[in-house]
Amino acid sequence: MEKKRFKELFPHLAREVEAGISRVSLDDEQDDKAPSAKGAPRKWAGYNPDVVGFIRRCKTVEQASEVIKYMEERGEITPERAAELKKQLEESGLSSFGNRKEDGFYHRNER
Repeated sequence: MEKKRFKELFPHLAREVEAGISRVSLDDEQDDKAPSAKGAPRKWAGYNPDVVGFIRRCKTVEQASEVIKYMEERGEITPERAAELKKQLEESGLSSFGNRKEDGFYHRNER
């Protein structure tokens, strides 16, 4: 949203932002590597999980199987890698990929 339009829609908030009262920015583009509100760079900025990272978010074997299938169909992993992951899932279970990453994992572990 353009600054001008934002100011028209939210005049009070725009004044707070410009006065430095609010931590919201009116910049058109946000830089993921910019310092967070506390001043330190964001630890996970730009991080894109691999297939195991997605599997570690799953609650069931069925969900993990769907992740593997989806990643293979998208070409994110090779058919050979998909077969390895399916075999590991069947033989060793979901926990063999590591501890489950709970919702909000990256936000709680920002630094």
